[in-house]
Amino acid sequence: MKYKETFEAVRRAGRTLTLVSDEQINLLLNAVADEAVKQQDYILAENAKDLARMEPTNPKYDRLKLTADRIEGIAADMRSVVQLPSPLGKVLSQTMRPNGMKLTKVSVPFGVIGIIYEARPNVSFDVFSLCLKSGNACLLKGGSDADASNRAIVGIIKQVIERFGLDTHIVELLPPDREATHEMLHAVGYVDLIIPRGSSGLINYVRENATIPVIETGAGICHTYFDEYGDVAKGAVVVNNAKTRRVSVCNALDCLIVNEKRLSDLPSLCEKLSENDVTIYADPKAYDVLKDKYPADLLQEATAESFGTEFLDYKMSVKTVETIEEALKHIEQYSSKHSECIITENKDRSMLFTKVVDAACVYHNVSTAFTDGAQFGLGAEIGISTQKLHARGPMGLEELTSYKWIVEGDGQTRPK
Repeated sequence: MKYKETFEAVRRAGRTLTLVSDEQINLLLNAVADEAVKQQDYILAENAKDLARMEPTNPKYDRLKLTADRIEGIAADMRSVVQLPSPLGKVLSQTMRPNGMKLTKVSVPFGVIGIIYEARPNVSFDVFSLCLKSGNACLLKGGSDADASNRAIVGIIKQVIERFGLDTHIVELLPPDREATHEMLHAVGYVDLIIPRGSSGLINYVRENATIPVIETGAGICHTYFDEYGDVAKGAVVVNNAKTRRVSVCNALDCLIVNEKRLSDLPSLCEKLSENDVTIYADPKAYDVLKDKYPADLLQEATAESFGTEFLDYKMSVKTVETIEEALKHIEQYSSKHSECIITENKDRSMLFTKVVDAACVYHNVSTAFTDGAQFGLGAEIGISTQKLHARGPMGLEELTSYKWIVEGDGQTRPK
């Protein structure tokens, strides 16, 4: 194992975190936030090297790009994590057995968390802050697209850790090659949990090849259903925000489902989209309505591939349905179980939708762009889990802990 020494060092460093106070952790995180802003010119210069190797038209380009404002935002997220209470040492339950044994269920860190991610250098800061606050060491495996950015960021973090007299191995960045990915996926005994962040291809590869536990932060194939009782003005704003706020993120809208009784309102629902040059792939009924009322160069007829696709671009499909039940079936067939929304003023419809739709986050008259740890009050996030074991939805501090039982007694023994 080529990286065995690195894995062992991270494991040892993780154990030292059990004795570090929350106060010291908070001071360190604030110092990292300050240093990120202080050294933003250096970070942006290294980020520019990564950007120079990627075409601006690549959907990943926006995820890769750092700016002074984005670094300020990242620092603010870290400071938000500082303000959150420690998730460690919480008494989750406590019971006294008839024989006098006292059982206490207490929250504890996982130990070492491995993160595999693609062109998202902000993840390096986010993951470190959440892992440190929850008492976990972190092993980072970024992609080659963001290698210069990631190395700069982790270097700055290590400078601060060293200043505080802690083991710098509490965070390590592996090389951006396939061999490092393979070894991390099989680092049994060294890594307690792996969380992949990126494309469905990456997530599927990790799930299919890892021999240690994985939490899937799946691709976001997100739908918004405009019901026959939907408000057009409200719907137009929500749809535009969900689609165009940031097209390269997993909570961006991919498919607008419209009740056929409201097809006449489709041009109004899509008007703001045309201002943002969004290409629409419309099914036959929607196409007929839009063909003279939406820019011709931005309107195409939908194909089978138009549905169930995470576009990560200024593109969106439109599906017409006769009933809410048909909308629910379409979502069931194509959803990645990330974020789904209904636009309606009918309470019975909204209750049916929120009960039936199987997704981590289900919205009523709200943009899916809010699926985000900071927006949910969790500080920074480590990912959006689309699975059902352990964690679901935005993963913050509490989702990065497990628990153990502490059993106290006075010489009790178990009878034969």
